[in-house]
Amino acid sequence: MAFFRNLGCSLMGALGKNWSGLSSTSYEMTCSKFLSQQLRTFIQMRTVLKVVDNSGAKKVMCIQALKGKKGARLGDTIVASVKEAMPNGKVKKGKVVYGVVVRAAMQRGRCDGSEVKFDDNAVVLVDKQGQPIGTRVFGPVPHELRKKKHVKILTLAEHIA
Repeated sequence: MAFFRNLGCSLMGALGKNWSGLSSTSYEMTCSKFLSQQLRTFIQMRTVLKVVDNSGAKKVMCIQALKGKKGARLGDTIVASVKEAMPNGKVKKGKVVYGVVVRAAMQRGRCDGSEVKFDDNAVVLVDKQGQPIGTRVFGPVPHELRKKKHVKILTLAEHIA
């Protein structure tokens, strides 16, 4: 937390020297608001994602987003490396896999004007043809995956948001 506080102080100091009159709580709110905005970005290289299927992997790290220059969003396919895995799973630690982003902390607008965003970044592992490796998908999955042609993931999901 001290690192983030110093980061916030240097950023606030760069904006102007007249912020010393801020109370501690408003300063904390400003820093937390700034940091939450910084953490809500595209899924890019070296982003660690949670795996929400029963393929055996627990966490993966993004190597490359297959679409877009900035990074991956909801429904995009990524190439990832398995960082944590269960001992008896189909996928082992260190294996390079494909995955579809099913939950992203970055908000995405919907056609009706509402926006959807999740608390974490999560992925479902798929093979090269786009078929899921696991047989179950845990947690909510947005219905935007239907437009991206990932209907099989939607059928395996327990809750569609």
